[in-house]
Amino acid sequence: MNTPSETPDQKNAFKLLVLGCIGVVYGDIGTSPLYAFKDAAGHLTKGGFDPAEILGILSLIIWTLIIIVTCKYVLFLLHADNKGEGGTLALMAMVKKNIMKIKPQYTGVVFMIGLLGASLFFGDAVITPAISVLSAVEGLKLVTPAFESWVLPITIGILTCLFAIQKNGTHRVSQFFGPITALWFMVMAAMGIRWIIETPEILMAFNPYYAVYFMATHGMIGLMVLGAVFLAITGAEALYADLGHFGRKPIQYAWLYLIFPCLVLNYLGQGALVLKTEGAIQNPFFLMVPEYLLLPLVFLATVATIIASQAVITGAFSVALQAMRLGLIPRLEVKHTSADHHGQIYMPRINMLLFIAVILACLLFKTSSNLAAAYGIAVTGEMLMTTCLAFFLIRYVWKKTLLFTLSFLIPLVMLELVFFSANLLKLFDGGMVPLLFASYLVLLMTIWVKGSRFVIQKASRQTVPLSDFAEQIDRAPPIHVPGTAIYLTADPIHTPFTLVQNLRHNRVIHEHNIIVSVATSFKPKVEDEFRLTVDRISSQLTRVTIHFGFMDRPDVPTALRLGTRHGLDIDLQNVSYFLGHRTFISDPHVGLPGWQDKIYIALAKIAAPATDFYSIPPDQVVEIGVQTYI
Repeated sequence: MNTPSETPDQKNAFKLLVLGCIGVVYGDIGTSPLYAFKDAAGHLTKGGFDPAEILGILSLIIWTLIIIVTCKYVLFLLHADNKGEGGTLALMAMVKKNIMKIKPQYTGVVFMIGLLGASLFFGDAVITPAISVLSAVEGLKLVTPAFESWVLPITIGILTCLFAIQKNGTHRVSQFFGPITALWFMVMAAMGIRWIIETPEILMAFNPYYAVYFMATHGMIGLMVLGAVFLAITGAEALYADLGHFGRKPIQYAWLYLIFPCLVLNYLGQGALVLKTEGAIQNPFFLMVPEYLLLPLVFLATVATIIASQAVITGAFSVALQAMRLGLIPRLEVKHTSADHHGQIYMPRINMLLFIAVILACLLFKTSSNLAAAYGIAVTGEMLMTTCLAFFLIRYVWKKTLLFTLSFLIPLVMLELVFFSANLLKLFDGGMVPLLFASYLVLLMTIWVKGSRFVIQKASRQTVPLSDFAEQIDRAPPIHVPGTAIYLTADPIHTPFTLVQNLRHNRVIHEHNIIVSVATSFKPKVEDEFRLTVDRISSQLTRVTIHFGFMDRPDVPTALRLGTRHGLDIDLQNVSYFLGHRTFISDPHVGLPGWQDKIYIALAKIAAPATDFYSIPPDQVVEIGVQTYI
């Protein structure tokens, strides 16, 4: 991976990135051995099993890791970046931008796929902390059965503390995530090697024959096992979503040289143990170690699951931020918890909603085995959405032939559809929960997008184009007051209602008026030289469009300081910012249907103030209100 021309500093930086991504990117998939093999093999316990069945399950796990994680994510999707950023929304933004030019009829399809993928990600973010911490704490039952009644309370206590510390930021403890998780993987590998040495015939699981034979001979049981096998790759989406934080090579290097080998060794070790001791199938992971090491292993497993949960929570903040910048959800409060690392953020409302959902999942399902039923559907659905977006990427962005695109993706789609179908067998055993949750989020985002579009269109019909307004005030000049006024608007073409209202009621206008609109780019980040577009409408009116990427922090005053490059001389310490405050009133005869009105109005009420969202000094703000029927 490292080239001969790299300096020692560059090599050290690369090693630190590899170590960092082990904790953040692979924390989730690294806790899968706690429950994946146990849940898969658990379907065979009623009628007993033979060694070929254990080899079949292990072969399914190994080849799923190879095909889905290694081939799809590590070797393919990590190259499908949007200016260095990855994840479902980043992929949707890139595809949508390109497809609007050549196949606009597919824009809506791409948009809905992206919404569904993002919503399923949040379903994953709810279940991961619950199932990970529960599965680790359940190891206490092996120390002494007296702990059984304490598993759920201890799990809820750990999760409560985890969500409570989010407001303080994780930059101080995150530096330990990589080393601890690396230790976790090496411990898992050592656990597996011990049992592989005792039962070397377990290595036959690398032969895909056993996977195919198992599926061909086990009918419905085989499908149920396959749904549990998929738990072995939960967290694979993190490889793609965290691409912007660590880069392609560190993520690939960590997987190929540490994560994949350690996972395979542990799964083989669990299988070897079960072959020697049939009763170990009840909890093969923890029974791999002697009794005197059980308590330290439970402690290390709990720490590893906390790290995995932290990584998922941080990922949820990042995805919510992307959705907000793309206009899919209302403006929400964002707090930056580190002065050095821009990507470390805290979103209070998202944190509270996740906490409530995670605790409810724990109380509803009670055990990790019950949660496993709900887990697979969210993850398989999310992966299917990513593969669907990959079709549009390869066909219309990379401009490959239809034959090449289909021949590349059909095997993946068929495999993921099999996994999805297998998990649908758990639909009424808990699998309905993430689907309902995702559907609810899709509904909210769709209503927000539709409502916002209607409000902008209605506002544009109720005012005049900015060029016409400039001619009107030139023909009949109002009273001018010294200074500069900045009017924020979502519609750069028409006159902001705040400017019209200010002139109508106060009968004055500032000497200099700057109409500012914020445009979110389909790119993750926008360079400073492309940050501003300046258009002088008249001697009194200047239109400025500020371009932010969907991963940028929208700081309006800082962006306006770049105006000197465009001839804008603004004394930002003495300007007045005019912001609009809309009060929405439901009207079933206009806009959205009545029930959607109420949802849109409720969402609008939780939106963060523009002063906070755009980093505008509140003591320089003049707010003008208006009622809008929707």
